[in-house]
Amino acid sequence: MEYSTLEPWQEMSETGIVYSLGSLYDHFQQIEDPRKAKGKRYSLVTLLVLIFLAKLCGKDKPVEIADWAKNSAEELTQLLGLKRSWMPHHNTYRRVFQEIVSPEEFEQLMEEYHQQTEADGEVLAMDGKALRGTWMAGQERSEYVLSVYDGQTQQVKVQEVVEAKENEIVAAPKALERIHLAGKIVTGDAMHTQRAISEQILKGQGDYLWPVKENQPQMYQAIQRLFAPDQPKPGFGKIATDFQTAKQVSYGHGRIEIRSIQTSEMLNEYLDWPGVGQVYRLERKFFWVRQGQTYKSSCEVEFGLTSLLRKAAPAAKVIRVRRQHWQIETGLHYRRDVTFHEDATRMTIGAAGRILSIVHNLVLGLLKQAGFTNSAKGRRWFEGHLKQAFALLLSGNSLS
Repeated sequence: MEYSTLEPWQEMSETGIVYSLGSLYDHFQQIEDPRKAKGKRYSLVTLLVLIFLAKLCGKDKPVEIADWAKNSAEELTQLLGLKRSWMPHHNTYRRVFQEIVSPEEFEQLMEEYHQQTEADGEVLAMDGKALRGTWMAGQERSEYVLSVYDGQTQQVKVQEVVEAKENEIVAAPKALERIHLAGKIVTGDAMHTQRAISEQILKGQGDYLWPVKENQPQMYQAIQRLFAPDQPKPGFGKIATDFQTAKQVSYGHGRIEIRSIQTSEMLNEYLDWPGVGQVYRLERKFFWVRQGQTYKSSCEVEFGLTSLLRKAAPAAKVIRVRRQHWQIETGLHYRRDVTFHEDATRMTIGAAGRILSIVHNLVLGLLKQAGFTNSAKGRRWFEGHLKQAFALLLSGNSLS
């Protein structure tokens, strides 16, 4: 009789590595390797593990990844159950990005892995980003992708390519088709304030929150007039309104930010827009402080609308949801550009830049899964804890 020490949720690789079903390592096993067996020195799973471990340990460019692997060859050989301690050349890693991995298959891997998370956030932020490392002389622009990002789990649920002759308005419906929208609030910038996108979200039993600018002139003017300062005529009393207000104050990096919002349901019947629940006026005041003195200030005003009804979303929630949208800039785009040096890493052949962006999306999710809110700090920690980094690839996606 044969006995197995594996749990029902575990599996063992050909090299004797025990991993959880649904883990990133498990997904690596399912990616097709188009190379012929003859002359293949490293399996695709091994190459992907080395890339992800290097990324977790703070290495970005293929040359850095190759040097790190050679310097850590002894420990990596033992961890991965390799027969030889030779590590791949940096061109081998480039080939993984340029020709070995299918971008469509890799995107599907990311979506399946991230959408199996049990404790998703409520707000999904949608925004586009240029992959500047893919730009070549003579091109009109670099490659461009649209991401749908969950700031709570630090995961990109979907990433959609924006074709050269298209824009985010075309890509957004394709991305949203692949997401479970029920119970979610989708946010975006003014470009996404479109009827069709709003209807799609409502049909999926979700909600939207959009800023409104001059690209929707009639609606912009109506909301602007609603929140204009009340100036009653002589002999008439103050006009009754249903305005609800909320305020937030934050301080950081020498700057005080005061956010004040007014919301109203008075235009729900007037605006010709699918599912509108309330409109808002958001004012942001900024004060730059040095040695206790304000030396510069500025003010911004934004108008917008949402399908969220006041009963479920009072003014305090509307302002909170709107602020959470910016997590896609600070939590995703900034980290990819500054922490992972994505724009400075030249990836101009094939879909290399697109695949690199997916790798960064996945590594950011792994760092959050490990409990790090500061990605740079997490990478510095894993640089000295390689076993724990490998264990993260082998474990299930159990964010809570």
